[in-house]
This record gives sequence, structure tokens and C-alpha cells, in this order.
Amino acid sequence: MQVNLKATFSLCREVSRLIKDLEPHPVTGRKGSIINFGSLLSFQGGLFVPAYAASKGAVAQLTKSFANELTAVGVTINAIAPGYIETEMNEALLKDKERLASISARIPAGKWGQPEDFKGPVVFLASKAGAYTSGHTLVVDGGWMGR
Repeated sequence: MQVNLKATFSLCREVSRLIKDLEPHPVTGRKGSIINFGSLLSFQGGLFVPAYAASKGAVAQLTKSFANELTAVGVTINAIAPGYIETEMNEALLKDKERLASISARIPAGKWGQPEDFKGPVVFLASKAGAYTSGHTLVVDGGWMGR
């Protein structure tokens, strides 16, 4: 809760105080963009991780709330909700053959994501292309949530 929710709240509050007084960017028309990271558990309960699920659900709501306050002053704020990504954080799941097979079978893309899969979504949300997007949690999950 400290890292996923309290730190996200504090950083959004402090960064927004700094950037809302800036001049708008000549290309994007915005003063800034904040991108938080949620999770699939922003939308689902998860197994054995109630505090994590609660904190990531709160990040999605926090993103919407800050967007309601900041979008009018030129600061967009969105979140990205990763699916199952091959990272050190997921080593235990990747080593558990039964859970790995169960999770992988549900991903329409047929594979776990890679950290590089977030380059495009981050650039979109921070660029002029995403200038009219605020308060949204973008799911990057290989189709998991569509099942």
C-alpha cells in the first residue's frame, strides 16, 4: 500500500503542483502528462494478493480523480495496466509449471509480454497523439481482459 498507492498519490500531487504552472508545450498543447502504472488487478481480485489488488484498484481510481482536477489546467493523467509480463517480479509464477500453463492458456496473444511492449503505449499517452486522453487506464495485456 505504501509503494503502490501512497507513493503514487504523493508523486502525482507533487508533480502536478510543479507542472500545472508551466507554459503549454508548443506541440502537445499540454503542460505535462503523468502516467501511473496499475495492473490487471486494478480490475480483478487476484489470488493470494489482496493488498496488491486493492492498491492497484486504487491507482486506477486515483488516476481518474487526479484527471478530473488536472486536465482542465493542461495536465493529462492516465495509467497503464500491464498484463503478465516476463520480469523478475514474476519469477515464481514463471517457474511454477502448472500456474504458468494456466495463465498462458488464457492470454490470446499466446505469450507473456515483455517490458519493451510498453514503449508505444507510454509514447502515445505522453505525445500529441494522446493529448485528448485523460483519466484512462490503458490495458496492455495480450488480450487477457478480453476473455
